[in-house]
Amino acid sequence: MTEERFTVRDVPAESRYVLIDRGEDGTDAKEVGEESYVDVGDERVLFHTGVSEDYAGQGLASKLVRAVVDDVVAAGKSIVPVCPYVAAWMPKHPEYDEHVVTRRADHIAAIRALEEARAV
Repeated sequence: MTEERFTVRDVPAESRYVLIDRGEDGTDAKEVGEESYVDVGDERVLFHTGVSEDYAGQGLASKLVRAVVDDVVAAGKSIVPVCPYVAAWMPKHPEYDEHVVTRRADHIAAIRALEEARAV
């Protein structure tokens, strides 16, 4: 997704990937979606997917999740699909099955800890 209108970028300091609309001519960049995550060791827990309602129905959530999953796999990490969208997306893409880890209590605890830290 590097030369397309829509690009995905990891923002590690915010524990999220952002979906950027670069505009028709590539000069106007605005954030239109995100995938929030937390790392637990070498496992990346994907817990929230969102795309602006203005962009609904364009398949952008799927593009976002695919770019995120590809990045996670390229980094040698496993995927923990906690977000309902990601959890529904993964079985439709069995090519990633070997990289998926079942959610555990420590994953949920890590999400809660991150959300509490963000609220401060």
